[in-house]
Amino acid sequence: MSLELRVLSVNVALPEYAGERNGEPLFSAFRKRPVSVDSIEVRELGLAGDGQADLSVHGGPDKAVYAYPADNWQWWEQEHRFSSSPGSFAENLTVAGADETHIRIGDRFAWGSVLLEVSQPRQPCHKFQRFTGREDAGALMTLSGRTGWYFRVLTAGTAPVKLGLVRVETGSGPNIRELYLAAWDRRLSSERRAELAQIPRLSEAWRKKFRPPS
Repeated sequence: MSLELRVLSVNVALPEYAGERNGEPLFSAFRKRPVSVDSIEVRELGLAGDGQADLSVHGGPDKAVYAYPADNWQWWEQEHRFSSSPGSFAENLTVAGADETHIRIGDRFAWGSVLLEVSQPRQPCHKFQRFTGREDAGALMTLSGRTGWYFRVLTAGTAPVKLGLVRVETGSGPNIRELYLAAWDRRLSSERRAELAQIPRLSEAWRKKFRPPS
């Protein structure tokens, strides 16, 4: 099905000192800032000028570019008084035109000459609460499935910042919200878990969530 995501903002940040946690220095690139250039280099591991502080849980080929839909802003603002703007969720791409129920694992999007593929949902960490000042931020994202999604970069290149993302291929996997909520559903059958663990184009980290403990 044809779908175009409007790009409202492209946001990047490099890791910076953000205080201490449990007596240890904390570094983070959570505070993404909109770029002011006309085009941006998109590499296998992410956008030029962007980085991650803790590579054990962030970054990598399957989490190269993080997108969050502004279509969720009304829910955050009206239901939970959570002010939203580009970069509020530490996303690289603030997009509009679809939410997690319209995006499937394996969807491929053309962004100029760049080709992106949806690889997994986002799972909020403690930094989401810390930088938003909301202790309930992570729980709200988790319970609602309003997580945004990660892209892997299939074809690197330079993308026009104001150009939209056009879906050129629809994936065979479930939509992002369905998959995310399934990961925490204790009632989910072992058969269904096995099916989800075999979804083509799903990241290995998320395949493991559906596999039985070894």
